[in-house]
Amino acid sequence: MRVLVLGLGNDLLTDDAVGILAARDLKRELAGVPGVTVLESSLHGVALLDLFVGHDKAIVLDAIQSGRASPGTISEIDPRELGAVTAPSPHFAGLPELLVLARELDLEFPETIAIFAVETADQRTIGGSLSAPVRQALPELVSRVGELARAWVAS
Repeated sequence: MRVLVLGLGNDLLTDDAVGILAARDLKRELAGVPGVTVLESSLHGVALLDLFVGHDKAIVLDAIQSGRASPGTISEIDPRELGAVTAPSPHFAGLPELLVLARELDLEFPETIAIFAVETADQRTIGGSLSAPVRQALPELVSRVGELARAWVAS
């Protein structure tokens, strides 16, 4: 079992850094767990495709600003529930488009993907640290993702 844990975001933009910061903590927590690769990336769109190839399962960590939950809320999202986004170019393609593209290209792409999205307060301010509610959610995010990654490689 090859499991990818991928933290997405931009560590220059306050709460948008939550996925990357969680990935950094998970690199330490999951070091030495065979079959688990932890990566962080500020890439998006088709540029992410290569990161997924060669893994059986993937966990994606990212920030979200839906306005439907309070900042710091962690949501687990099944990518099959996401609608396709009509992107202006391949650079802005989302996970649903990557799944279709990988299938069309017959790539070795994860069959199972879990998305952990943290509701944020501010994703646009340059510099600074995480807002208090997002900072408080970080340990729970790391714990939940670490448990899932270990369970997947053990199965």
